[in-house]
Formats: sequence, structure tokens, C-alpha cells
Amino acid sequence: MTTPVNRLRPRRSCLAVPGSNPRFLEKAQGLPADQVFLDLEDACAPLAKPDARHTIVKFLNEGDWTGKTRVVRVNDWTTEWTYRDVVTVVEGAGPNLDCIMLPKVQNAEQVVALDLLLTQIEKTMGFEVGRIGIEAQIENAQGLNNVNAIAQASPRIETIIFGPADFMASINMKSLVVGEQPPGYPADAYHYILMKILMAARANDLQAIDGPYLHIRNVDGFREVAGRAAALGFDGKWVLHPGQVDAANEVFSPSQEDYDHAELILDAYDYYTSEAGGKKGSAMLGDEMIDEASRKMALVISGKGRAAGMRRTSSFEIPEA
Repeated sequence: MTTPVNRLRPRRSCLAVPGSNPRFLEKAQGLPADQVFLDLEDACAPLAKPDARHTIVKFLNEGDWTGKTRVVRVNDWTTEWTYRDVVTVVEGAGPNLDCIMLPKVQNAEQVVALDLLLTQIEKTMGFEVGRIGIEAQIENAQGLNNVNAIAQASPRIETIIFGPADFMASINMKSLVVGEQPPGYPADAYHYILMKILMAARANDLQAIDGPYLHIRNVDGFREVAGRAAALGFDGKWVLHPGQVDAANEVFSPSQEDYDHAELILDAYDYYTSEAGGKKGSAMLGDEMIDEASRKMALVISGKGRAAGMRRTSSFEIPEA
């Protein structure tokens, strides 16, 4: 009997680590990031990629990644490295790997190709088939146009990720600062992109992840950009530096007040809809009316809080008759 895979694991902070740098790979294990992805793509020079595959396998098998989602970003299908990335990493460290991240996804067929390759490796190696997830990174206009089909392409898909740097280049956006607003446009230039990714993710019960903020020492700037994605409903953001990890975890977690309130709503609604509570479809919680819609919104906040390891500081008390 196979154990169901948690496709909605916490990803408030997704730490990028060059797969060719043993010192960074060692340090990453001790950082409080929800997810760590060991990178074979942009963070690895072409000549370093073959050795980096084996370095990654070693660290996945021998490192202590307790409490972290373990991901490897391979190279995209237009390169000569992709299949060897996947075969070497998954054959060598499959049981200690949670997901493969595929960059520059342009259509659903590229996800299907990765799914088929993973299935063949799992069957050949005797691994559990289907356990390893796929994270799809959207980095150009074609990928964004096809994002709904991409989100539906495989049951392995766990996240849709916005890759801002390549995306900005692909549409000729007038800015050199990744994630910042281009000059001359008074509104949010990323709103449509982020919302389209978010809608595709939510329609298919997937997570939506924002990409990196490259000014790694500007934590205030990181918070501002991360806050934009969090406000829309994104689940997390890439972090490129240890200094960004705590900020991401904070931004993508609910406040203590909101978490407590969400848990109170769930408890109160559960009580008032029960036989003992009068089988009511709506009820008052203090000065607030709550109903089924309130419960659904509270589930989102409470889920994020629980995933972040938050603890309640208040409890629901059954009203006296």
C-alpha cells in the first residue's frame, strides 16, 4: 500500500542552492527554509554541470534535510543536459528526492515528457511510481499562454512558479531590476502574469510560487515584492540568500491574530452547524456573522498557520444556554 503524497507541502521560502558548490549545499541544510532546490540550471556553469549532478546525489543521500522539501532543478528540454540530469539524479538519489523542477516550460508536452522519463526510472530502479513531484517554471510568453494546460499535464505537478528574469527578457520589458516595476508604467506590471499563474494553480489544486528578488541585501525590497505576491494568494517565494529566508517565512505566514481568528471561526462554525449548536447555517461569532463562506476562507488561513507550525493563543467557548 502506497502512502499518499502531500502535493501541498509548505513552500513559504524556496531556497536556491548551486549544485556545484559543496559549501553552500552544506550550509543550506541548517537554514529554516521550507524548501531547498539544488540547482543544475542557471546557477551551474556548463562545464560544471556533469560533476554537479554527482555532487547533488551525494548531498541528497548523505545530508540532513529534515523538515525540508528536497527539489532539484534540472536544465530545460531545449538543452543537451536535461535527460542526463534527470537520470543521474533520480537513479542516484530518488528515495531522498521530493520533486524535480523543470524550468522554461512552454507547453504541456514538456511536462508529459518529464513524467514519462520519471516513470521509466522509477520502474527500472524499483522506486515507488509517481511519488516524485514536478514543479513547472513559467518563464516566457508561450509558457504563460499555455499555463492552464501545463497545470493539468500530469498528476505529479505540485507547483507553478513564476520565473521573472527570463520572462522580463522574453517580452522586452524595460527594466534591468528583476521583480521591480519598469519605469514609465504607473500600475503593477506583473499583476496579469501573477494572476494568470495563480488562477491556473488554484483551478488544479496546485501551489503558486513567486520567483527570486535578485537584490539579495535589500531585505526591505524583498519584503515589498514578496508582500505583493502574498496579498494575491501566492504560497511562497524563492530566496537566494539566507537573509531572505526569515522574511519569506514571515510574509507568507498569517499573523497570530488572523490565525487565532481563523481557528475560532472553524470551531464556532463546527459547533453551530451541529445538533448541539442548533443546526444553524449561519451564526454570530462576537459581532461577526459566519457561514459556509467564512469557513472556507478560515480554512485557507488556518492551513497556512498550521503548516508554519503556529500555535493557538485562544480557544472557542460554547456559549451558555
